[in-house]
Amino acid sequence: MARTTALALLATASLIPIAQAQTTYHVGVTSRTFLGGDATYDWRGAKTHALLTTIWYPADAQASETQQWVGDAEHAFATAGRADRDAQLAVAPAKFPLILLSHGTGGSALMMAWLGTELAKSGYIAAAVNHPGNNALEDYTVQGFTLGWERAVDVSRVLDGMLADSRFGPRIDPQRVGAAGFSLGGYTMMVLAGAVASPIDLQQLEQQCSSEKLWDLLCYSPPEFPGLTQKAIALSSTDSTYRAALRKSADSHCDSRIRAVFAIAPAYIRLTRQSLGEISVPVEIVAGAGDPILPPASNAEILAHSIPRAKLTIYPGGVAHYTFLDTCTAGGKSQNPGLCVDAPGVDRDAVHAEAAGAAVAFFDEHLKR
Repeated sequence: MARTTALALLATASLIPIAQAQTTYHVGVTSRTFLGGDATYDWRGAKTHALLTTIWYPADAQASETQQWVGDAEHAFATAGRADRDAQLAVAPAKFPLILLSHGTGGSALMMAWLGTELAKSGYIAAAVNHPGNNALEDYTVQGFTLGWERAVDVSRVLDGMLADSRFGPRIDPQRVGAAGFSLGGYTMMVLAGAVASPIDLQQLEQQCSSEKLWDLLCYSPPEFPGLTQKAIALSSTDSTYRAALRKSADSHCDSRIRAVFAIAPAYIRLTRQSLGEISVPVEIVAGAGDPILPPASNAEILAHSIPRAKLTIYPGGVAHYTFLDTCTAGGKSQNPGLCVDAPGVDRDAVHAEAAGAAVAFFDEHLKR
C-alpha cells in the first residue's frame, strides 16, 4: 500500500492541480432511465422501478454551460457544476473512457456532480446512478440501506445500458471503463473489484450487534436512517424475500469490465480480508482525517492495507465525511448544516479540486495510457 498525506488543503488559493489533461472540454449533462419497469430486478422496496442515471460528458465547442443545481434554481440545496443540458458530444476522439459513479448512503447521483463535471472536462463520460431505496429522491427503504452489495449490480446494469445506448454506446471504449464512489459508494467499488462480505447469521445478528459492536450494514443506523438496525431485524423476521436477499451477502458481484476503481471516504463493512487481498485492479482511496462517520483508521486504512498496491491519501485537519458532497447553497446550509457546513478553515471547493484532480490523474494513468 502506498500512503500519502495531502498538503495545503486549508490554503484556499494555492492548490496545485495534480494532473493537467491535454484537452479541456466543455461539459454536457443529460439523463437516462435503465431497466425501467423490469419486475424481475431487485428494487429493494423502492417505489421507482428504474435506474435513474445522470450523465456528464465532453461536449462540443459550441456548448453553452450554465450553472446546474441540486433542486430548482430558486430553492437549490447545492450547486451541481456548470454544464450544457443535452449538448452535442465532442466530435473527437472517436471513443471516450467511461467512469461509473456511485453515491453515498441516502444521497443521490447529482450530489456527485463535483466529480462528474470534472471528469467530463478531462475527457471522460461519467454516469452516476441513483441506487434504489437508498437515494434522496424518494422514501428510503430498509432493503436499500442494508443490501449494500446490490449496489454493485446497479452499477453493472448501468454499464450495460450505457454500452447499449444509441447515443453514448458507439462513443464509449469498452476496454477503458472505471468506477468511483463515495462512502457506501466506496464500499460498492470494492464489491465491483471482487471483494465479498462474510455471511450474515440472522439468528446471531442481534446479539452480535449489541455485544460485539459489529460494524455492519445491519448494525449501524446512519444519520440518514435512524433506527435502521431495529427495523432491519424486524423485517428479517417477517419478510422471506428480505431473508433470502440477506443470504446472498457473500455472493460475488465482481465486474471484470471495470479496470480501475477510485474510492472516496469508503465504508469497510465486513468485507473479508481474503477477498480484499485478491483484488487485482488498480485501487486508489482518499479520505478526510476529520471524518466522524467513517473514520479512516477503521475504514479507508483497513481497505488500503488489505488491497495489494492500493494507494491511500488522507486529507488533513477538519476534512470530514460530508466535505465530499456538492457545495451547498446558503439555503442548503440553513436547511441541513450537518451535511453542508464544514469545520473552520476547510474550503470544500478546494478539497473537491484536490480529490477530483487525484481521480483524473488515477484514471489517466490506468485507462488512457
